Amino acid sequence: MKLEGTGIEGLVVDYKPLTEIMEKNGFILGGSWDYERVTYDYKLMAPEKNITHYVRIQGFALEGDVDKGDAVIRMMKPLLGRHYYPHGVEYGHQEGFSDDMIQKAKTLIAKVAEPAKKYHSQVPEHVVLDKLKKWAQENENDEVLQKVEELSNNPERR
Repeated sequence: MKLEGTGIEGLVVDYKPLTEIMEKNGFILGGSWDYERVTYDYKLMAPEKNITHYVRIQGFALEGDVDKGDAVIRMMKPLLGRHYYPHGVEYGHQEGFSDDMIQKAKTLIAKVAEPAKKYHSQVPEHVVLDKLKKWAQENENDEVLQKVEELSNNPERR
């Protein structure tokens, strides 16, 4: 489930201080990173037996290279997911997250969002849209591509 209003989405932060903040707060840089994207995960045990939830915070590089550690990362909307063995993590609303679990996730995100804001830098909107368009084309993501096109052609909708 996408977590709204957390204060982290849209922040633009250098990779090194971002990773330091995340690790200090128990988030682990996921093995699914590549040269242009990062994924930080936090494992939450649910009160129910054999149930694990994950808070996932993702971002993509606007500049630089994640592998070299010189990337500038734009943070995306965080997710709350439920792990199903052996299939993996599902992030939909239909997973039935309790209000308590949602609040725990938002509290964890707030602990990283506040210090990350100290490192936030402004990047022109067209740079963000160009990078997102390139990513959408490379990953054949028509939904994101269509949204980027709409925003590019109609500045009032931003």
